[in-house]
Amino acid sequence: MQQIVPVEQAVGKILSHDITRIVPGEFKGRAYKKGHMITAEDVPKLKKLGKDHIYILNLSDDLVHENQAAERIARAICGPFLRFGEPNQGKIELTSELNGLLKINLTLLHQLNEIPDVTIATVLTNQPVRVGSTVAGTRIIPLYTQEENLIHLETLCRQHSPLIRVKPYRHFRVGLITTGTEVFLGRIPDGFGPIVKSKFEAYGSEVYRQDIVPDDISKISAAIHNQIAEGAQMVILTGGMSVDPDDLTPASIRATGAKVVIYGAPTYPGAMFMLAELNGVPIIGLPGCTMYHKATIFELVVNRLLAGENLTRSDILALGHGGLCAGCKDCHYPNCGFGKC
Repeated sequence: MQQIVPVEQAVGKILSHDITRIVPGEFKGRAYKKGHMITAEDVPKLKKLGKDHIYILNLSDDLVHENQAAERIARAICGPFLRFGEPNQGKIELTSELNGLLKINLTLLHQLNEIPDVTIATVLTNQPVRVGSTVAGTRIIPLYTQEENLIHLETLCRQHSPLIRVKPYRHFRVGLITTGTEVFLGRIPDGFGPIVKSKFEAYGSEVYRQDIVPDDISKISAAIHNQIAEGAQMVILTGGMSVDPDDLTPASIRATGAKVVIYGAPTYPGAMFMLAELNGVPIIGLPGCTMYHKATIFELVVNRLLAGENLTRSDILALGHGGLCAGCKDCHYPNCGFGKC
């Protein structure tokens, strides 16, 4: 099945696996590719890489080489809008074909990693990814594995697929309502509008209209009704979300007759947040942190709504695990654990 051959005697033999070259701090990659025929010139180079012996494989029909195994695993776990390349040092990576929301079936991922020899690693679920983003990698640990292990994996994936997928963002027509008498009367400039608009543009949607209204429940609720009546597919309210007596946004949302999904989220920044729904249109009350933090409850909730998900109270409560922003000096969201579970 597997022979260990001194490298000097391996001339003319075919490599059965990739050989890696490592230069600390400079390079790690493939020096020789599986299938390469070893020549006399390769012998000193291989010895310099620490390869005094070479594996020569003669696999039986019930065994699968690491490259073929990685290809079969990648094909089985690859869902919509994903692609994978050829094996490199026994590993294959999956990348996104579009900008969208990454979804991982966490239960299935655990089941697949329980299979002998199989390893699958992913980035965190429910995060935005862009075209070309690497989202997962897979390989087997030994140089070969039993055929039955791959059959088991492929069967599970057919039953519970997909393991990994990317949901494209939909284009939403968003209405924005900025509350606050001080802004309405021009005492202070509006700080929310430009930021909220740019956030939606990054997801491929548009804020088609912004209304600025005073702290008055009837006027705020009327603005919500008006925007929904003219076709807003999502309504965002900014300001007035705290417990101060002049902060009337939550009461105004309730006054429309909207069903409140949740008021208050276990996320920092972003605790003073409201999600409601009226006639199928999500209504969101955003806290003030949206103006000065790069990543807040906005990023954790809105990207999922734009991907067509209907969020429940339980979905928001689940954000508590990972809902504490580390406050890094240089924010690198979404390449962190904020809001991921």
